[in-house]
Amino acid sequence: MKVNFKEIQEKLGKKFLPLVLVVLSLLLFFLMSGSIHQKQQVFKEGQLAEETIRANKTIENKKETEDKQQLAKESVPPEYTYDANKAKNQVNLVTSLFDMIQKTNAEAEKKYNDELDKAKDKKTVNEISVEERIPMLKSQFEKLNPNDLTYFQSYPDSFYEQLFSFSADELKRVREQSLTVVDEVMNKKIRNSTLQVEKQTAKERLQYVDITTSMRQAINTIIDKSIVVNEIANEKVTEQLKENAKNNVQPVMIYQGEIIVREGEQIDAKAMEKIKVLGLTNQSTSVFPMLALILTLILQISLIIYITKTQDNSKDKIKNILFYACSILVAIFFMKLLYLFQKDTFSNVALLFPAAFVPVILTMFMNRKWGLLVAMFQSIFSIFIFYNLAGTTSLLVITLYYAFTGCIATFLVKRRIESQIKSAFFLLIIVPVLFIAILTAYQGLDFGDSKTLTSLFIASASGIFSFILSIGLHPYIELMLNDDSVIVLNELSNPNQPLLKRLLQEAPGTYHHSMMVASLSANAVAEIGGRSLLTRVACYYHDIGKIKHANFFVENLPDGAENPHNFLLPSDSKEIIFSHVTEGVKILEEANMPQFVIDVCQQHHGTTLMKYFYIKEKERNEETQEETFRYPGPKPQSREAGVINIADSAEAAVRAMDHPTNAKIAEFVHNLIRSRLEDGQLNESGLTLDEIALVEKSIVDGLCSTFHSRIKYPKMKSEAEKMKQEQEGRKV
Repeated sequence: MKVNFKEIQEKLGKKFLPLVLVVLSLLLFFLMSGSIHQKQQVFKEGQLAEETIRANKTIENKKETEDKQQLAKESVPPEYTYDANKAKNQVNLVTSLFDMIQKTNAEAEKKYNDELDKAKDKKTVNEISVEERIPMLKSQFEKLNPNDLTYFQSYPDSFYEQLFSFSADELKRVREQSLTVVDEVMNKKIRNSTLQVEKQTAKERLQYVDITTSMRQAINTIIDKSIVVNEIANEKVTEQLKENAKNNVQPVMIYQGEIIVREGEQIDAKAMEKIKVLGLTNQSTSVFPMLALILTLILQISLIIYITKTQDNSKDKIKNILFYACSILVAIFFMKLLYLFQKDTFSNVALLFPAAFVPVILTMFMNRKWGLLVAMFQSIFSIFIFYNLAGTTSLLVITLYYAFTGCIATFLVKRRIESQIKSAFFLLIIVPVLFIAILTAYQGLDFGDSKTLTSLFIASASGIFSFILSIGLHPYIELMLNDDSVIVLNELSNPNQPLLKRLLQEAPGTYHHSMMVASLSANAVAEIGGRSLLTRVACYYHDIGKIKHANFFVENLPDGAENPHNFLLPSDSKEIIFSHVTEGVKILEEANMPQFVIDVCQQHHGTTLMKYFYIKEKERNEETQEETFRYPGPKPQSREAGVINIADSAEAAVRAMDHPTNAKIAEFVHNLIRSRLEDGQLNESGLTLDEIALVEKSIVDGLCSTFHSRIKYPKMKSEAEKMKQEQEGRKV
């Protein structure tokens, strides 16, 4: 079920990588361009909106700004200037009025007395009449300044006649009341709008004063003439204040993403005005979002090429690019589905996207660089998918959530999530929910609000979704990418697997030997943190080549059978024994076994010397070269292969050992490992000395617990000691 990337690449040659990147970009463009494409629509006032209309850009609504400015100017009250001297001036005028009346009365009285003194007949002399007194009064006006003169001339002659008709006491009373009222009222701030009210109030107060009707009328006349406006509107200052108010009005902006009319609502005059301002009445596809999308896709291609150029393992480049392409396409497709289900009343549905899933998978199967790359572009592409939310806080939250969650997911180490459940639960579920809570607090939203609780719930669901997908799909993704997936390994470890059944039937001794080596190697590999299951399966098949010549391997000889090597030349025996490696590789390749299993079969003897047959051949031919009796190799190329190399030889030798004890087993394994180190067999395995020490202890413990008494493969008793030496020669 593994995808054969190498075969695809070989077919396309150098065109493969450019073709993959171009196809990826075109597919992504196709998925996202629909979200930023603006449909041609005709809007009319009074019609129902077929879909929610959002602002396509940020622009000032000048008409509404001007209306607000006009309202601001009209709301500024007129500025008035209060004349504090006006009260004193009016009181002085009233005082002057009565002073001139009294002076006129005094002059009339004096003139009358003078005429009376001069007259012989007292009866012929009359008092100065009221009509005669008025000219005497007005003669005093000549000394007045023009402003004051206007005040006195405003009184009719009938008023003066009325004052001259009062007695001295009455005139005094009128004077006192007039001055009191004028002084009291004029000390208030009086505007044109309140002048008549103040006059009327003053007159009403006279109803409670003990004076005659004639006196009241005279005082009322003085009130009408003497109470004037003392607070005048300052037009210049008022106009300046209105201008300031106008300038302080903030421009009315229509922000990108703002909802103009919701789906199903009527387009009113105000909404229509906004639509016209935005230019949606002659709407056409905006070139800038499209251009931004194209540049983003080019940026993605550039970073993909950069990562592949800087990778150490060139054989994985094509696989990584294809896997990245498939992963980002799946992510954007799912994001697009969420966009289709999105509604204005439920914009938080976008948070349901499992933003951590793809970064986790790429980190596990590739490396952290690819995980971070897909995390970044998931968030960048979201601004195109959810373009209808452009300019809103919702899009900011979505983008930040995708970026943060995706990057945090790459904090997991490169091994199966089942082995790091606690870390995965914390990073994929708890941390994203805390981040949404932080964004909620930043926006000042109420945590008790239903919308906020919904966001937190959806973020939790998204994390759980990522967590479950990462665990559940891991084996199946591994099955597509790797030939040594858990599913494949479990299948290969089944005793009913055809090759294992054949091994059991044709080479039973080798089968049991393989089972023992698998147990020893898997336990030792587990101690150093290696791939235990893969090691176990590789051991099951490491000697599969022996089925070609099963009886030429001592463990498969039936009881009482003669060792066939006794009838062969050492060089012929060497070729037969060597062949179990080459034949094994051939058999495994024909069965499409995982490459690691094939590698272990090829490397489990490394380039060790077949000492027993080499010595025998040396006895026959002194010119025999040691290299001709060494396995073709290569030496173990992985830690697991290095452990199998040790365990294979140790198990075979200890099984043939007479009366094995714990001490003898420990000494033998230690010497075996030392000889392998001296021979350089573990130089390319990557095993450290600390790890070798752990491996040695694990193998010794496993052998001691198994071989507590002498157990041998079925063979002729007479040949037991001989076979022991032969095994030591072949394995060591």
